[in-house]
Amino acid sequence: MSHFSDRIQFYPLKNLLEHISSPDELRRLDPDDLPRLAKETRGFIIDIVATKEGHLGASLGTVELTIALHYVFDTPDDKLIWDVGHQAYGHKILTGRKSIFDTNRQLGGISGFPRRTESEYDAFGTGHSSTSISAILGMAIASRLQENTERQHIAVIGDASIASGMAFEALNHLGSTDANVLVILNDNAIGIDPSVGALKKYLTNVKKGTAKEENIFECLNLAYTGPIDGHDISQLLPELERLKSVRGPRLLHVITTKGKGLEKAEIDQVTYHAPGRFDRFSGEREPSTDNELPLKYQDVFGHTLVELAENNPKITGITPAMPTGSSLKYMMAEFPKRAFDVGIAEQHAVTLAAGMATQGLMPFCVIYSTFLQRAYDQVIHDVALQNLPVIFCIDRAGIVGQDGATHNGIYDMAYLRCIPNLVLFAPMNETELRNGMFTAQLGLPHPIAIRYPRGRGVQQEWRTTFETIEIGSSRELRKGSKIAILSIGHIGNSIAEAIEAFEAGQIGHYDMRFVKPLDKKRLYTIFEHYDFVISIEDGCKAGGFGSAVLEIANEMGHANKLIIMGIDDLFLEHGTAGEVRHLAKIDAEALKNRIKILLDE
Repeated sequence: MSHFSDRIQFYPLKNLLEHISSPDELRRLDPDDLPRLAKETRGFIIDIVATKEGHLGASLGTVELTIALHYVFDTPDDKLIWDVGHQAYGHKILTGRKSIFDTNRQLGGISGFPRRTESEYDAFGTGHSSTSISAILGMAIASRLQENTERQHIAVIGDASIASGMAFEALNHLGSTDANVLVILNDNAIGIDPSVGALKKYLTNVKKGTAKEENIFECLNLAYTGPIDGHDISQLLPELERLKSVRGPRLLHVITTKGKGLEKAEIDQVTYHAPGRFDRFSGEREPSTDNELPLKYQDVFGHTLVELAENNPKITGITPAMPTGSSLKYMMAEFPKRAFDVGIAEQHAVTLAAGMATQGLMPFCVIYSTFLQRAYDQVIHDVALQNLPVIFCIDRAGIVGQDGATHNGIYDMAYLRCIPNLVLFAPMNETELRNGMFTAQLGLPHPIAIRYPRGRGVQQEWRTTFETIEIGSSRELRKGSKIAILSIGHIGNSIAEAIEAFEAGQIGHYDMRFVKPLDKKRLYTIFEHYDFVISIEDGCKAGGFGSAVLEIANEMGHANKLIIMGIDDLFLEHGTAGEVRHLAKIDAEALKNRIKILLDE
C-alpha cells in the first residue's frame, strides 16, 4: 500500500527535524513537507561539520534522495546500503543519531561511515567504495532463500564508485539473476576528485541526450530509468514508489550536485569534500597557518616527483582516483601525458604500472595504504613474481585518525614484507623520503614500497639535496649502553624527543629505515651491545617490523629481552591520530613508561 494515502500532517511546527528521530516518524509527514525537511537537514549537516569537521559535499548532495528512500521504503526491514559512506550523513541523522551527530568521527562517538554495529539501519559497513552492489545482491539472494519475497534491497552508488572493477563484477552477476535489487546511480560527476574514464563520458552523454541508442545498463539486463533530478522530491517519490512494484534487477539514474545548498561547496567540490572548519553562513574556511608549518608528506612526495621527472623522462605517475589526496596533481599539471588517474581501480593501477615497467618506464604508483589492500594479488602476481621495478609510494601509512578502522594504514608492513623480491622502506623525515624516491628512480633491480604517513613532516627546509640511500641500511641516531630503541619511519621523530628526558649514554636510538631487507649487520652489533631492545612501529605487531626483528634475533641466537611495541590484534576506533596512538600505547608516554621499567630492572 502506498505511503501517500491518508497522510496526516502531525507537525505544523517551525522545525520539522527536531521532531524526526526515525524513519517511522518521517513517514508520518505530508509529502509537501519533505522539501522543507530537506532544507533543515542540509542546514543541520552544515552547522555540525562547520565546527566538528568531516565529509561535507557528498552528504549535502544526497539529502533529498535520503529522505525519499526512507519515506518510500520500509527501512530497516528493507535493506539500504550507501556506497561510499561519505554520502550517508543525512541517513545517520534521520535514523536515530541526530542527537549524537556532533560526536561524528570523534573519540567514543559515531563513525563517519555506515557501520553495522552502530545501527540496525546501517545494513553494511562501507568505508571503502564499490562494495555495495555485491553486498546487496548477497542480501537479496539470502532473502529469496529464506522465502522473504517482499523485502526490498537498495544500493546507492556514486558514478565514480560504479566505474570500479568490483562494481562491474557485481553488475555482471546481478544482471544474470532475478534478484529483487534496485541500484541507484547517484551521478554527480565527481568522487573526491572529478570522475574520469569512458564511463564518465558515457554518463555525460546520457545526461545530454547524445548517448548511443543502446543503454549500457539495459545491455547488462537491468531495467533502467532516468536520469531524473535527485534534488526534486516530487520526481523521486513517485518513481521510487513505482520501482517498488517492479521485480528483478533495476537501476535508477539520478543527477545530483555535490555540495548542494552551500555555494562554496558547489563551486569548489574538491576542497569541500572534507573542508575542515568553516563559517556555516558564508562557507569561508578558517584562515590557514600552513605557511608556518612543515609541508605535508603527500606534498613533499608530489613536488619531489615533479623534480625527479624533469630530469628522468622514464618516470610516470599513477593513482587510483586520488590525485589531490596523494598530490600526484602536481605531476599531472606539469607532465599530463606521463601522469594517470585511473579512477577507483587499485588492481588496474598496480598492473598498469607493471606493464609500464616491462617496457623500461619507471612507474611511481601512489596509493593509500588502506587501498593498496584491494590490489594485493596484483602486487604479488603481476609485480613481485615477475620482479618488475615498480615504485609503490604508500600514502596514509600508519594511524590516520578520524576516518577510523576502515582507513588506518597499519597492515602494509605485515602484508608486504612477506612478499619475495619486494623492498620495503619507511623514511623518518622529508629528506629521507626524497632520497628514497631518488634512489628508486636510479634503477633498482626489484620493486620497492616507500611508506609515509598522513599529515605533516618535521622539516621547514625540506627541499634538500638528493643523496643515494644504500638499500637495507640503517642510521644510528644516538648511542647508548643499556636500552636500544629501534624505530621505523616517521614515528622515530617522537621517539627521539621522548628519550631526551633520560640520562645520556643509557638509551640508544636507531632509525632502521628498511623493514625489508633489515640491516642485519647493525642488528648484530645492537644485540651484542645492549641489554634490552625495544622495537616500535605504527603498524600491527602480528607479522610487522618488530616480528621481523624478532626473527633475526632468533636466527642470530640473541637471548636478551626484546620488546615489540606496536598495535595489538584489534581494529582501532576513530579519534584524533594522537588519541588513537595513546590508546594503542605506541606514543611517547608509553615508550617512556616502558623505558623506566627496564631501567629499574
